[in-house]
Amino acid sequence: MEIVVAKSSGFCFGVDRAVKTAFDVQCEGRVFTLGELIHNSQVIETLRKKGIEPIHDLEELRENDCVIIRAHGIGKDVYEKLKECKVTVLDATCPYVKRIHEIVNRKQEEGFKIVIVGDPQHPEVKGINGWCEGKALIVSDERDAENLDYSDERICAVAQTTFRQSRYDAIFETLKKKFAFALKFDTICNATVERQTEAAELSKVADAMVVIGGWNSSNTQKLYEICRQNCPQTYLIENADELPSLNNIKTVGITAGASTPDWVIKEVILHMEDMTNRQEGEIDFSKALEESFTELRTNDVVKGKIIGYNNNDVFVDLGYKADGIIPMEEFIDDPDFDPERDLKPGTEIEAIITKLNDGEGNVALSKKKMDSIRGFEELEDAFKNEKPIEVTAKEVVKGGLVAEYKGMRIFIPASQVSDRFIKNLSPFVGKKIRIRITELANRRRIVGSARLLIEEEKNRKSEAFWNEVEEGKEYTGTVKSLTKFGAFVDLGGVDGLIHVSELSWKKIDDPSEVLKVGDTVTVRVIGVDREKKKVSLGYRKAEDNPWYNIEEKYHVGDVVTGIIKRMVPFGAFVELEDGVEGLVHISQISNVRINKPDEVLSLGQKVDMKVIEVNPEIKKISLSIKEVSPIDPVREDEEAPEAAEEDIPTEHTEEMTNTIGDLINEKK
Repeated sequence: MEIVVAKSSGFCFGVDRAVKTAFDVQCEGRVFTLGELIHNSQVIETLRKKGIEPIHDLEELRENDCVIIRAHGIGKDVYEKLKECKVTVLDATCPYVKRIHEIVNRKQEEGFKIVIVGDPQHPEVKGINGWCEGKALIVSDERDAENLDYSDERICAVAQTTFRQSRYDAIFETLKKKFAFALKFDTICNATVERQTEAAELSKVADAMVVIGGWNSSNTQKLYEICRQNCPQTYLIENADELPSLNNIKTVGITAGASTPDWVIKEVILHMEDMTNRQEGEIDFSKALEESFTELRTNDVVKGKIIGYNNNDVFVDLGYKADGIIPMEEFIDDPDFDPERDLKPGTEIEAIITKLNDGEGNVALSKKKMDSIRGFEELEDAFKNEKPIEVTAKEVVKGGLVAEYKGMRIFIPASQVSDRFIKNLSPFVGKKIRIRITELANRRRIVGSARLLIEEEKNRKSEAFWNEVEEGKEYTGTVKSLTKFGAFVDLGGVDGLIHVSELSWKKIDDPSEVLKVGDTVTVRVIGVDREKKKVSLGYRKAEDNPWYNIEEKYHVGDVVTGIIKRMVPFGAFVELEDGVEGLVHISQISNVRINKPDEVLSLGQKVDMKVIEVNPEIKKISLSIKEVSPIDPVREDEEAPEAAEEDIPTEHTEEMTNTIGDLINEKK
């Protein structure tokens, strides 16, 4: 008979942590577990022998007692009651369950209705409900979901950690049809999914399946259901004494619930061996099981799979009789570290053994030491082959920066941090820097340069730029510096100049009126001198030119209003709009001959005029005041000048005199 044991069998991370907490507890008073610690009668009995009893009524507690919270967790209100009892609390809640508590608590505060998919009688579900004030809807199957009324509420769905993923997905599809908005969190423990997947695959090829675990264990019951679907000859047992006869069975698959200790699994395998008439050459399974526990030594390099973590430690399955533990502080130095992404259960990790027993029965591991070994190997390769690497600047020291690469310290001289002088290096601390290793004498003397890479990159970009640059081409660059005559822009390895006259269509006195250092700008090339390596740039856009399409705005014959801005002997310049001026020739100001424009006009005076010519090519608009009104304009602070009789036709002299006299009286 061949016996195949599923890899993911026995204690899960959360249960293992809870059991270790209970067996290692040290307390002067009485010790209790809040409810049965796990769903395994043998473990419960062993704890009783150690004087640790389950308790269900908090009224029975006395001051100085010690209470262990099981992996299933408890509600928020129960924590408050325990505080009132003044007892010592050892919280062994599974981190995955803790995460669900945080989710439902936060989402309820945000206004979501919480829906828990799971067994309403299961202590884990009751604990989760305790973190949303006991107001959650609890759905155990699709029928429950179908029976819900339609609602315009927003819901947030979570699942019991041991629930079957396929059922959770199906139930959520129904929930989406019942509520206006449905949000789903995947809260099923990865270890549970892995365990169920392995059990399903194994039960498809085995002639018989043995599921080891407690009858009142939810995850064990689910394993039994899964296996039975594929293999009718499936048995659920709590211990070796309940093992049925397996005569004439060629292949037996074994899986175990998350609350089943390793020693119970081992006992079942040994018992199966005793029940079977072994044939010559058949495997000694007890020996094979013992040999499957790898022999380890201090300073060995080992590989394992992450099975979980908490605030202090990361737990690793080494395929050994004890799990490995890596201090969490070895991970958090990395600014890019994300525990949910980097510490997913099942992720393979390499580490060095620092102690075979850390004092609590675990194998102490160091990821930092392992990183240091691998890091130096990679630095050697980078140095020999001139490969760039990315390091993290850690601190400013005399003469430069100290950076780190996988546990190795690298010195970057101040002159090699950039291609320009930098007085204060502090802003680089905590940042990523690409460097090339320039010196590697030993582990203690490693020197790098960022300047080399920056200059090489600039040279590459400069060469490419000069090969392709041409007038009219647009580039995006960064304003590098400002001078009185313009702005220098870094185009990526090449600096170009925007002359002050090209910054704006308006007259400006200083480039800082338009740009500042560090601005990202789009410019166009208006001049190239390849011999002198000079590039002239334009910044102002044609469409921003106030004279752009001016002929579409002003037409000959239009009457417009403007403000007198400047006066010259031959006429007056009138502002029609910001940046656009027209000229009223002196001959177009008055029907009466005048010697100078200021005889009848004032700066700032608003006047109505007729457009008599528009020439966009030379930016010229000719205007006439006298064609708008037969009455000549008069300044308020002066009398109208007398017209020379010889300049006015005789037939109009009397009429003009009367008109001007009337205007003067009106102004007065």
